[in-house]
Amino acid sequence: MTGTTRYAYLGPEGTFTESALISAVGPAEGVRRPTAGVPAALAAVRSGDADAALVPLENSVEGSVPATMDGLADGAPLLVTREVFLTVSFVLAGRPGTTLPAVRSVASHPHALAQTAGTLARLLPGVVPLPATSTAEAARQVAAGEHDAAVCAPIAAERYGLTVLADDVADHPGAVTRFVLVAPPGPLPAPTGNDKTSLVAVVGDRTGALLDLLTEFAVRGISLTRIESRPTRERLGVYSFSLDCEGHVADARVGEALSALHRVCDELRFLGSYPRADGRENRPVTAVSTDAAFGEAGDWLQQVRAGRV
Repeated sequence: MTGTTRYAYLGPEGTFTESALISAVGPAEGVRRPTAGVPAALAAVRSGDADAALVPLENSVEGSVPATMDGLADGAPLLVTREVFLTVSFVLAGRPGTTLPAVRSVASHPHALAQTAGTLARLLPGVVPLPATSTAEAARQVAAGEHDAAVCAPIAAERYGLTVLADDVADHPGAVTRFVLVAPPGPLPAPTGNDKTSLVAVVGDRTGALLDLLTEFAVRGISLTRIESRPTRERLGVYSFSLDCEGHVADARVGEALSALHRVCDELRFLGSYPRADGRENRPVTAVSTDAAFGEAGDWLQQVRAGRV
């Protein structure tokens, strides 16, 4: 990337995604541009309108974000270059002068509504929550008079001039959302010794297909940190698997696993190798899975093929 880096993110202003981007990238490092949704943020990178995009991938309570998983699996390839974790805290906010008994409509992103369903039922009995494209968009709609209240981030309530009606409305406080920074294909981040690699694999509709996929990791001592299935939308029974594993593609064991997966999978999309940022350490690599062990085995094979063993 040259010049001022342009970062797209799930907007409008005041989303948790913006908070995560602020925590990861200082104002002097680039400009932030909100988009109308995850597909729009990814499209901005693919079209060249943005140099990178930060999008939510998964939440510790509600799981994966389908729009991001599908957006990375389809379309022109993009690379994950970084992950960012953010502890999310929700507030219930309304226009100044609004009281809880006066609230007849409440809106937010579906993930936020799911994480606050119990509290909303207690605070606002009989009020049916309405979906919005983001928590900040719900706050904007409240400020515009379209709804009475929004479940949003404190930064959104402040940005849109709303009054907090209730703090910490999450049913499970301390939820964490994982975001990924994606960019066009290019040089990979250098291995740090504590990395993740992300992939999307389509194994097809055949007996033992998933086992074949998992075996390629297990026999090389590679631990998976996440695996989820998504329909390919081609026909019923054909799924893709989105997964993260420990290690970097530059590691011999990971490189060999990816080569093997390329042979056994119907389709394989490499989404990137990048530093792990969740505060955890990768599991120790066994002696037989180190780069040195793979190198020694490769040297031995060359000698066998040359007739020297």
